[in-house]
Amino acid sequence: MTFHHHMPSRREALLGAGALFAWSQMPRLARAEGRDPRLLVIVLRGALDGLGAVAPVGDPDWKSLRGDRALLLDGKTPALPLDGFFALNPAMPNLHRLYKAQQACIVHATATPYRERSHFDGQDVLESGISRPGAVDSGWLNRALVALASDGQIDLRGSRALGVGAVTPLIVRGRAPVMSWSPQKSLPASDDTRARLLDLYQHTDPRLAAALDAQIRLAALGPTAAIDDPMADDAALPLPGIARLRAYVAEAAATAARFLARADGPRVGAAGFVGWDTHINEGAASGQLANLLGVLDGALAAVETNMGEAWRETVVAVITEFGRTAHINGTDGTDHGTGTVAFLAGGALRGGRMIADWPGLKPAQLYEERDLKPTTDLRAVLKGLLRDHLRVEERTLATAVFPDSADVVPTAGLVG
Repeated sequence: MTFHHHMPSRREALLGAGALFAWSQMPRLARAEGRDPRLLVIVLRGALDGLGAVAPVGDPDWKSLRGDRALLLDGKTPALPLDGFFALNPAMPNLHRLYKAQQACIVHATATPYRERSHFDGQDVLESGISRPGAVDSGWLNRALVALASDGQIDLRGSRALGVGAVTPLIVRGRAPVMSWSPQKSLPASDDTRARLLDLYQHTDPRLAAALDAQIRLAALGPTAAIDDPMADDAALPLPGIARLRAYVAEAAATAARFLARADGPRVGAAGFVGWDTHINEGAASGQLANLLGVLDGALAAVETNMGEAWRETVVAVITEFGRTAHINGTDGTDHGTGTVAFLAGGALRGGRMIADWPGLKPAQLYEERDLKPTTDLRAVLKGLLRDHLRVEERTLATAVFPDSADVVPTAGLVG
């Protein structure tokens, strides 16, 4: 591979792009209730292995499904117990602490309405809020703000919005104003081209795609990685690279939180992190997935710390385009799947709860006999947060924010 010198570093790649909104007035209903709610949405681009992140240790078929990669309560690196049936990846001690403090919820076996396996279409459905890809060029979070403005709840005139990154994510594009700010290091233009090439190969030549993906991943970790070895074990990567990555992403999250915490600052924001496409050497308690979850865990802690007093009025929602296969593939990774997890954290939550209608892991219980079957529509969760946290009207949620979702009942009781 000749392009690795032009790769973004892993820390640049993970920072992807984000946007923060500010408005000159808080939602009128929330203000009347004496609240000043904040919402930060983090999009994990590349598809998260929900089973590797939150293990169904109480499912009798779990251990045989993943073998020595199955996270267990009594494993070599023990999983962190949640509710007796589920356990958290040990790379996420901060999320576990928040869960025990009733400041985090985890939604399992969830997905958008999208049922194919293209990253680009999956992310489009996730961020647009429309059930088919390519339908609109606005995002559900932007339309929620427009709805609040048209209801007279907020005043968008003279409001400020901040977009972090070279590309504003679709989730926040639309009529509500967005300004952009790029960090000193941003993704090169060729990154999108390379990702599209990879997506194409995954449909036509999976082996080539796997090798290309590994090269990109290793190159992204900088000169310390063994660029010439596409099968190098991520678990063996030098720690300084992971430490730098963790510090960089935590600082980005901290910066977003400091904006959200300001009296005159934004109240709603979104950030995207790429790098979650774990086709090779995913690992569980160690390896690629553990490294990525550890970085995310550090980002959540940074948001909590830097929100200060405002943390008690904050919800952070971590979502992804789809899950990954139930079985480990031939390169010790997982391929594109369906059902996954969503993480919710924040002082405004009624936390300490798993939200799951568990489908089971027997072959006949899997989606197309290969993926975790989604039993919770992610839009229900997002609608519940927007309705009860920001006070977007339920009718508006079903028509303007998530069109064609009238039959998707908002999840009740997530906040307060």
